Parts: sequence; structure tokens; C-alpha cells
Amino acid sequence: MPQKIIIDTDPGQDDAVAILLALASPELEVLGITAVAGNVPLELTARNARMVCELAGRTDVPVFAGCDRPLDRALVTAEHVHGQTGLDGPTLPEPEMPLQDKHAVDFIVETVRATDGVTLCPLGPLTNIATALRRAPDIAERIERIVLMGGAYFEVGNITPTAEFNIYVDPQAADEVFRAGVPITVLPLDVTHKALVTQPRLDAFRAMGTPIGQTVAEWTGFFERFDKEKYGSQGAPLHDPCVIAWLLRPDLFSGREVNVEIETASELCLGMTVADWWGVTDRAPNALFIGDVDADGFFGLLTDRLAHL
Repeated sequence: MPQKIIIDTDPGQDDAVAILLALASPELEVLGITAVAGNVPLELTARNARMVCELAGRTDVPVFAGCDRPLDRALVTAEHVHGQTGLDGPTLPEPEMPLQDKHAVDFIVETVRATDGVTLCPLGPLTNIATALRRAPDIAERIERIVLMGGAYFEVGNITPTAEFNIYVDPQAADEVFRAGVPITVLPLDVTHKALVTQPRLDAFRAMGTPIGQTVAEWTGFFERFDKEKYGSQGAPLHDPCVIAWLLRPDLFSGREVNVEIETASELCLGMTVADWWGVTDRAPNALFIGDVDADGFFGLLTDRLAHL
């Protein structure tokens, strides 16, 4: 039976590739896509999610708009990385499929209550997930697992010296999610910065000869300019597809069960994921914190699946 998932997202070029990978994988049943404010404001993330579904020919997947701001602070966005639309690069038509009337948080709560074994896949700030857990604490014991992209340990920050963007945007939400008692897998910058779209990998997307292959190549081509300039890297890191790849091929990844806490008080370190990688405290592990990835295996999986979409 396919694994039932809800993708919670703020697309973002790398979010879009993650959605395509999920939709291309028969092992996964995408019950719905919930949009949250993050890389760009909610109006655009909800639009972008529908554009990606239409690109994949999957207008049957419902898209829901969720929270338009963090729990208790102003929204920080990332147009400097993703462009003004969040999906800058290729020109795609405006979506025709409707946005669902139901709020994303209501969809998450109702679906988890009604369906056994739902895995939540947050690719952006954790506002929708934390709000669902606040509104319906009973769902915590029904969630199969939360598999998220966020945080860092050795790599530390990409939006501040100590914080990764998704966690920094809504650190209070992240803190509440990590304390909820739900099994969590974390794909941090330490892993995603090893999943780089080098020139041969970019060429492999173009060589598919399909609209999806060309679009992914144009997305990553736009996205990589920021990372090449900032980090001197060989290409764009595909952060969010690592979440879907872990669901499909956990053997490509390695990590440790550790304690992760979120800094919510310090102005200097706000949003830092304090991961007890070396076990120097007596705090109980609450997350599988991934530390490494077989990058060639990851891109082999990604290109194979996208080529058949």
C-alpha cells in the first residue's frame, strides 16, 4: 500500500521539485498539499503549489491555503533567493485548478483523525503543523511521522549565522512541533548542501527532453546563482526533495537519534536547532537527525522518477 502523506510547503523552486518527486512516486499517496507563508507570502505559495500540480498533470491533488504569518512574529520571506514569485526562472501559466475552500489546518486535523498512518512532510516553516497540534492535541498520537526539511548542526545558519530559514521564520512553531512527542526525521542543511545540482546533473534534467525536465533545469539554474555567489558551491542545493527521497530510499541517508531543541529567546541565536549530536546532555532523543546522503544515489532516484512523470 502506498504511504499516505500530506506535503506542507512554501514553494520555492526546491519545494516544487520535491512535490514533483512525490507525485512521480507510486510508493507515495499525496492526500493533499497545504501551503504556508515562508519563501514568499501565502497568496504566492498557494498559487505555486497549484502550478506545480498542473505541470505534473495532477489536478486531482487538492491544495489548501494555510497560515499567512508565523505564530507570534512578523513574516520573513526569501525573495532574494527564490525571486519575486518564489518560482522565478521558467514562465508557467497561471493555475486553473481551484484552491480548496477549507483551511489547511482544518484539512490536516480532519485527515489525520480520519486516516491511519499519515506522514506529514513540512518543507517550509512549521506554522501550519504547530497550529494543527494546538487546535487538536489528540492528533499527535495518530501522526505516523513528521519528516521535515529544516535546521542545521555543523553547517549552522543560512539566514542568520546560527539559524536555517524554515526554523527561523517561525521558531515558536518549530519548538512546539519538536516538543509534541511525534516521531520526527530532520533533513538539515548538513545533508541538503551535499545534494548539489552540479553541471552534469543539470544537464541530465535537460536531457530528459520533457517539459518537466526543462522546467526543473530552469528552476535550478535560477536558484543556483544565489548559492554559487554565497557559498562558492558547484550548484544549487536541492533542500526539500531530500524529504521525499528519505521516504523513498532511507538507505541513501544516515543519521542519529538525538535531542533537538529550538532557541526561541535569544536575539543572537533565534531559530537555532540545538542538536545534541555528541550526546553531551541527558536530554532524551526526540528526532532522527540526518547527517549524510549518497548524493549520486539521490540524483539517480530524482532523475529517474522525474523522467517518467
